[in-house]
Amino acid sequence: MRRLHAFPLEIRLGANRWDLLAAALLFGAIALLVVAAHQMREPLVELEASAISLDPERLPGYALRSTVRMFAALGASLVFTFVVGTLAARNARARSVLLPLLDVLQSVPVLGYLSFTVVLFLSLFPGSVLGAELAAIFAIFTSQVWNMTFSFYQSLRTVPSDLSDAARSFRLSAWQRFWHLDVPFAMPGLVWNMMMSMSGSWFFVVASEAISVGAHTIPLPGIGSWVAVAIAERDLAAIGWALATMLGVIVLYDVLVFRPLVAWSEQFRPGPLRSEGAARSWLLSAWRRTGLLRRLDARVRRLLRAATLGRFERLQRLAAPSRRWGAAARGVAWYATLLALAAGSAWYALRLFGAFDAAEWLRVLGLGGATLARVLVVTVLALLVWVPVGVVIGLRPRWTGRVQPVVQFLAAIPANLLFPLAVFAIVHMDLNPEIWLSPLIILGAQWYILFNVIAGASAIPQDLLEIARSLQVKRWLRWRTVLLPGVAPYAVTGAITAWGGAWNATIVAEAVHWGEQSIVTHGLGAYIAVNTEAGDFERIALGVAVMCAFVVAFDRLLWRPLYDATERRFRLQ
Repeated sequence: MRRLHAFPLEIRLGANRWDLLAAALLFGAIALLVVAAHQMREPLVELEASAISLDPERLPGYALRSTVRMFAALGASLVFTFVVGTLAARNARARSVLLPLLDVLQSVPVLGYLSFTVVLFLSLFPGSVLGAELAAIFAIFTSQVWNMTFSFYQSLRTVPSDLSDAARSFRLSAWQRFWHLDVPFAMPGLVWNMMMSMSGSWFFVVASEAISVGAHTIPLPGIGSWVAVAIAERDLAAIGWALATMLGVIVLYDVLVFRPLVAWSEQFRPGPLRSEGAARSWLLSAWRRTGLLRRLDARVRRLLRAATLGRFERLQRLAAPSRRWGAAARGVAWYATLLALAAGSAWYALRLFGAFDAAEWLRVLGLGGATLARVLVVTVLALLVWVPVGVVIGLRPRWTGRVQPVVQFLAAIPANLLFPLAVFAIVHMDLNPEIWLSPLIILGAQWYILFNVIAGASAIPQDLLEIARSLQVKRWLRWRTVLLPGVAPYAVTGAITAWGGAWNATIVAEAVHWGEQSIVTHGLGAYIAVNTEAGDFERIALGVAVMCAFVVAFDRLLWRPLYDATERRFRLQ
């Protein structure tokens, strides 16, 4: 018997009030995406004719454009993560190439990508804003993707052996294992790194939204362009409006996107589910109370389950190497391809850098050494501070839910917004900029460490913590035998991405501008920033190449061996 006071739609369609709420949010998001997509296809002439306005009424539209760019880059980063992370984790030959390549790509600064890719995207869509939009999205993508890929790779390399044995005993294909073991096991850490990627992309949004072609600059409408104009005009009120808008946007996508993802990913944590303090989301709870939408969701889930459980044996047979194509022949072809690529790269490098004399090389290497010292010191300090803090937060789920939006906002503050404070303090207190601009380097990169350590601490199995508690393992012994080993792979992954992020941040932090006042330190980041403003592409390439060499050398000599050691020693068995 139906209730007399039932909602009319509940009687006719099986829908309820929660369906209306979910449908309103869904259609509202679709409408905003349509508006943003329409604006991205405008003629380039109209964009160049309209200057960036510091009128606060324009900020919501600018915020929409910046947020759409960041989520588009996040989607591309997720696809890249699944493909490249899986190849690196499951194929030894691909890993030998992909890991060094990822180290190199991570070390290339955002300005380096923009300098050499913007012409390509503009030529693909001549006369349209879409080309400049794609260039900005690609630049944001390069600031998001690396920590997600390394996190996914680290999770796949540390899958417990009993789970791998279970997958083999059930004879899961590679496709089935990927969707029903690899992705679920990696999901808690990956969600945290997606949040970090979104927050970290705010750090470089100023550079990515100012598209330069020679001496001509195309300012894309967005919060980054607003901040750039506010800095040029020394408008503190406009910077305050930008911070307030960023805070509102971060709170919105935390509530509507990331908090539901964190609550949903709780089911994939190893060990028993937490009975107290588990992550919650009112949006996820509202979705579970819907009627009509839940039935549609169940049908979609059945389709996805059928797709992920398919063995695709015919495709596997096509992808399998022919028996006539022996291992030796495949090895020869593989190394011949690598040799050809290396020879081509060497030829191009000689052609590009042959014009520089030894004095210029020594100067740039000296600048790289100065930046190396700054980055190394601030990275070690960040590890000493944020590893214990991250462990304490990650072991307390209630704290995690409260700290998560705060950390997202702090991680999203671009170093550019602190330029007024930095210039004022250095000038009026007669401070040494070679030292006191260094904190700006780690401002955005430190949060990679905190996010990864929180994810690692929350992923420590509850039964392991219960055993330690029952054996009365306390204080330093608990840290040394349970907590630090449990988060070690995550901490090293965070340090690797923070290391690359700090090198990227040197371009912003070593050359500070506030209106017409500038403070430039001796460093490789300042060298790249100054030559970018001058449009000297040869010296930009030289600075980027030397920066890549420094980052990759330390990755090979320090971070990668340290990661391999923690993976072997602290992997859950």
